[in-house]
Amino acid sequence: MTEHQKLRIMKLRAAGVGYGTIAQKLGISVNTVKSFCRRQSLSKDTASKSEVILSGEVTHCGNCGAVIYQVKGQKKRKYCSDQCRMAYWGKNQDKVRKSAFYTLRCRHCGKVFQVYGDKGRKYCSRACYLKDRIQGGGHHE
Repeated sequence: MTEHQKLRIMKLRAAGVGYGTIAQKLGISVNTVKSFCRRQSLSKDTASKSEVILSGEVTHCGNCGAVIYQVKGQKKRKYCSDQCRMAYWGKNQDKVRKSAFYTLRCRHCGKVFQVYGDKGRKYCSRACYLKDRIQGGGHHE
């Protein structure tokens, strides 16, 4: 279910429209509408959740430009999905702030290498790990 469909269900439910009518208007299953309404505690006479959603601002996904309905009181979303977030990071490596780069020295060959996120790493490659394990007599930490 898309964010747009969720918002429409909330609006229609707040207006007192039934599950069947909502499902028909949106072209989705009646059971999908019912389960969404149950999870969100939406009934014909409660519009509180819809008001919270509707009072938030509308922004656009930083990757694909899709509409994102921000929920008032929650952290502002930059991307419509995890797929868009990962796609953006993949395309814009230079713009992503990476503060967890570590410069380390390989325990086997002595080569200096950079690694992201794992400051406990000991070897520059799997080959060095295997060589050190074989030559070093199985020393592990």
